[in-house]
Amino acid sequence: MPNLHNLLPGEEICPGCGTLFPTSEGPTHAYIGASAGCWAVFGEVVAREYSDFRYGAIHQLTVDTYAVQHPGEPSRRARQSVALHLISLYLQLERGYGPERARDALKRAADSGKDYAWLDSPARIGELSILDVYKAKSPEEHSQLVEE
Repeated sequence: MPNLHNLLPGEEICPGCGTLFPTSEGPTHAYIGASAGCWAVFGEVVAREYSDFRYGAIHQLTVDTYAVQHPGEPSRRARQSVALHLISLYLQLERGYGPERARDALKRAADSGKDYAWLDSPARIGELSILDVYKAKSPEEHSQLVEE
């Protein structure tokens, strides 16, 4: 994580993933805990995935990973978001579900009305962030970074 004392003017650390981004006054998400700069980069990555079929198979993992890396503040929606995206990651990475089957399971879990417990974030949320995925030079590199 970048050192707060070494920030330059116009830089901010995303409270979710801990990555350094240019300061932005843009929109953020209602309960996903991302800086405006990080949220904008996520939007660019998602636009890339929607605009080129070669990225389609990895889209669900991108969304799930981003949501889990940006848990936000304890609230019912934030708890549910993290829980559901963790379930989806588990089903895809550990159980071999495809994205469509994982989305179906997500919908069933969301429709259950269950109230999930708040999970404290680990000290480090991971080595990679959406910024690494954004910088990918090919669909193959993009997919590899999302999976990592």
